[in-house]
Amino acid sequence: MIGTAHRTIFNVTQDNCICEMLSFNGSFSAMNYFPINQTCQLFISDNNSIVVEFYLPSSLILINRTAISLIRYINQATSSTAGPSSTMLTTTIGCNQTFRNYTTYSMGSGTNYVAVSDIDSDMKPDILTVNTGSNNIGVRLKQSQPFAIAVADLNNDTYPDVIVTNPGSNNIGILMNNGNGTFRSQYTLYSNSNPHPLAIADLDNDNQPDILYSTWSKTTVGVFFNQGNGTFSSESDYATGDYPFAIEVSDVNKDNQPDIITVNQNSNSVIILINQGNRTFLHQSTISVGNGPYSLAVADIDGDNIVDIAVGNKNADTVSVLINRGNGTFLNHVVYNVGSSPYAVKIHDINLDNYPDIIVVNYNSKTIGILLNKDDGTFFSQITFPVGTQPTSLAVVDVNDDNKPDVIVTNSGDSNVGVLLHC
Repeated sequence: MIGTAHRTIFNVTQDNCICEMLSFNGSFSAMNYFPINQTCQLFISDNNSIVVEFYLPSSLILINRTAISLIRYINQATSSTAGPSSTMLTTTIGCNQTFRNYTTYSMGSGTNYVAVSDIDSDMKPDILTVNTGSNNIGVRLKQSQPFAIAVADLNNDTYPDVIVTNPGSNNIGILMNNGNGTFRSQYTLYSNSNPHPLAIADLDNDNQPDILYSTWSKTTVGVFFNQGNGTFSSESDYATGDYPFAIEVSDVNKDNQPDIITVNQNSNSVIILINQGNRTFLHQSTISVGNGPYSLAVADIDGDNIVDIAVGNKNADTVSVLINRGNGTFLNHVVYNVGSSPYAVKIHDINLDNYPDIIVVNYNSKTIGILLNKDDGTFFSQITFPVGTQPTSLAVVDVNDDNKPDVIVTNSGDSNVGVLLHC
């Protein structure tokens, strides 16, 4: 208890739980611990921070001041298992309100971007990564320096295909799925410049996924329109801001047409290209954000049924939140502090309260940060969880079929993927 507890009301230790109730300045708190599933219940009548210590193995508990929620165990038990072609390391964090353990799986050199899909049709999500240093994604690529990866059914055969950008060879590689986890020989789309970020979306409402990319060496977005059988048109280019570092597609103005959103690192801005419905886009607005925007996510943050924007500002160590006014224009960005060099950002309901939260990868801090939604489109301070060295991207998906969101993160410095399983 912060301060001095005036009197202890109840303090009993038993085999199955530790119960503690304290009184301080007229406020009461109570803690029950259940070692069977390593969970705690906390009851408190105000917002004082509490530190509770008890002497089962590995058991220092920290309580968050604002949310009054158990955030982590200190003293982590670790174990590792090595296979013939990959390495798995599991760290038991203890079951808290978010994640219960962290497991890593070795990948190729320089693990960078991540995508998740059921590749082999076994009703289980599989993990795909781009490995920049070893020039592969698990299937060897002939092109050099693969950067970003996405998964979509490009030819309407119900099997997810793989799309990857290859900036070292100025093309986009496509691997068509055979339906059993193997792929046909890669074919490529020549790009007008070295492609980096990648997005897949049906831009022209023909029920066929199109391919978009942005390039750091130009101020354009390139689009390949799907011809209906997994083949694509020649590239169409659309002007955007300086050094477009990330790209997303969403209907920002509720006209049932998907629009293009980019973050532009050199101009510290977000640019929105409004879809005109005939494969043309109109530059609607340029919105200022933080220094060095590096990543982008879109979702309805404040519950008004229209998408908002979150931006990770790498050089400022912040996240900018842009709330949609309802017509495709946005309020000035609200800034939230996160860890050092936020490389990636996602929006997802992590704590299952039906309000979307923000998840960031903090490259220099070696953490992911969770900013919980206060139920009104504003956010609590981040809660952090340790991951590997130089984390660069993440995905949020239920990997163990328990109907709870898990987090997958690529650790480029360790050449592996880490999985945080939700409690």
